[in-house]
Amino acid sequence: MKKFFFSLCLFPLIWSCSGDDEIRNNPYLPDLNFSVRLDLSLPEYNNLNFPGNKYTTYNYGINGIVIYNLNNDQYMAFELTDPNHVIQDCSVLTVEGTEATCSCDDGNQYTIITGQQTSGEGQYFLKPYRVVRRGDVLEVSN
Repeated sequence: MKKFFFSLCLFPLIWSCSGDDEIRNNPYLPDLNFSVRLDLSLPEYNNLNFPGNKYTTYNYGINGIVIYNLNNDQYMAFELTDPNHVIQDCSVLTVEGTEATCSCDDGNQYTIITGQQTSGEGQYFLKPYRVVRRGDVLEVSN
């Protein structure tokens, strides 16, 4: 009887929970499937061997990706397209230091350390990508 009563009380609670897909799904950025491997022993990617450094490429993702070495154990990777408006020529982000800036007239700027917006308008953070380090190889994927 206790199990039945517990289940009866739990059932409305489960059904009353709503998903937050509308909040998390960015209507401006499509989901792409890609995977890229960066060999850190190659000179092109040498900066990623040291915390606080980054590597930017415009060959993957929607308009490119930036990878940031947080502490040699943690790497961050983000899409280089402004997540707070439709994709257009000016929505490609340029990176200087740890800031990614949109060239549209909205003043949007983001940090490549957390993906959070630091200035401008919008409700979305930078689109993150998965980064896994295996030995001297970083694999970045969606």
